[in-house]
Amino acid sequence: MNQPLNILMVAAENDGIAHCKVGGIGDVIRDIPAALAKQGCRSSVVTPAYGFLHTVNESTKVSSFSFLFAGHTEQADLYRVRPRTEAAGHSVHYVIDHPSFFYPAGDDARHSLYNDDPPDRPFATDATKFACFCAATAAAVGDNQFGPLDVLHLHDWHAALLLLLRKFDSTCKHLQNIRTVYTIHNLALQGIRPFRGDPSSLERWYPHIGQTTLLLEETADPRWPDCINPMAVGIRLADAVHAVSPSYAEEILKPSRPPQFFGGEGLEADLQQANAEGRLHGILNGCEYPENKLPKTEVQPLIKRINAEAVRWAARRTALSFADYTAFQTLEKLETARKKPDFIAVSISRVVDQKMLLLTAPGSDGVSGLEKILQTLGPGGLYILLGNGNREIETFLAETAALHRNFLFLNSYAAGLSDTLYASGSLFLMPSSFEPCGIGQMLAMREGQPCLVHLTGGLRDTVKPGVNGFGFEGETLTEQVDAMAAALGEALRLRRENPTGWEKICAAAAEARFLWTDSAEQYIEKLYTRS
Repeated sequence: MNQPLNILMVAAENDGIAHCKVGGIGDVIRDIPAALAKQGCRSSVVTPAYGFLHTVNESTKVSSFSFLFAGHTEQADLYRVRPRTEAAGHSVHYVIDHPSFFYPAGDDARHSLYNDDPPDRPFATDATKFACFCAATAAAVGDNQFGPLDVLHLHDWHAALLLLLRKFDSTCKHLQNIRTVYTIHNLALQGIRPFRGDPSSLERWYPHIGQTTLLLEETADPRWPDCINPMAVGIRLADAVHAVSPSYAEEILKPSRPPQFFGGEGLEADLQQANAEGRLHGILNGCEYPENKLPKTEVQPLIKRINAEAVRWAARRTALSFADYTAFQTLEKLETARKKPDFIAVSISRVVDQKMLLLTAPGSDGVSGLEKILQTLGPGGLYILLGNGNREIETFLAETAALHRNFLFLNSYAAGLSDTLYASGSLFLMPSSFEPCGIGQMLAMREGQPCLVHLTGGLRDTVKPGVNGFGFEGETLTEQVDAMAAALGEALRLRRENPTGWEKICAAAAEARFLWTDSAEQYIEKLYTRS
């Protein structure tokens, strides 16, 4: 490489700075710049400030600039933010502050990144927020705020409207000289909004562009032709399209058949076209591998550690929830029990349909997948699930925990406790209905904890049954639930009857490597280099 590539990552999340992560996008944006730096690239990251990131992080105001949005000339401020770790210092981190990017004053969740809109207006608040963010970012690029750029790397639907501006907005012609890459982290979330007739619609965001026939054709959702689909915009208009694992890139070419298979989510024709044009590439995300492993905690001190952590987060809440009460009851029984569990299954997950469907759905005997797991574990085992999210699923988990002494549902998230569970569990369960890449399985394997996974997406690319873990499949949802319980039974049987074979799988899990340096090399070769 003669001149180092200068790359701007545009995303909704960035764990390279504090308080700017909800899911896996933040992990990728945190880790990939260091690997790209080793390949001689320079990178910057920009996200919205969400009204607080520039105040809770150490930051320096770089400039104020104007941009056009919703028929008005708006003013925004660009801040450079200090990275939260030395590794994150391989990239320059920016946030853009504008009143449209944060919750109304007084909202209890005003330090959140995303909004929850009612079912009759999905994505309404966030779509307007990110449409405004894209317009502001386009103007900042035009003002050379990030230096001369070679690549605009856009992540998920939140950043996709930059591609619409690039092609259809005459004030954004400067973007046409920059190569564009669009990464799909989760195809299920697409940000669909109406073309017109709503405060959160294309005509309100960019009235100066005009809704030409070509624009409507290239941005319309294939199922709702009177709506814009930002995810489809990204797939159709980017120079290169990136899915975060090779298997996921294959799966999304096929139509979804919920609840047993989740593929193209209505955009399979667009993805097939991108694939035929040589623009679609599946590249596995990487994982960091520190020199030292996390310390393993034995059962008794592990229970004490969990109890102390649960007390801390319960103390911050205004009322003790049923899930918390049940967890404390279970922890008390575990602490006083003479015989401690000799096998601990672990899940660390967002509590959403994607991750939990196989636990809530019944198998062929009418018993839920979760109960089948608990039956298979028996009284000598314990299943610990740490996570929060969907209220209905949380209620199901809490009610199941109240009825089963070998299930501990921890309805929260704590990074330190997560690390302890990655290091101390016997088997990590990841029964996702679909998984674009997944990071939990990599973190567990890194610590020598084998994984039991649904063989889909990135889970298929990282966990090899009988070699470094365990897996299951099924043509129907019922078959998948049954196969999940059966695979757990096989894992328990191997550990009991063939300890040497079990240890061999644990060792192979610990030795597996999914390196960001490998990902970065493929980024440069397949995504960033002009064909």
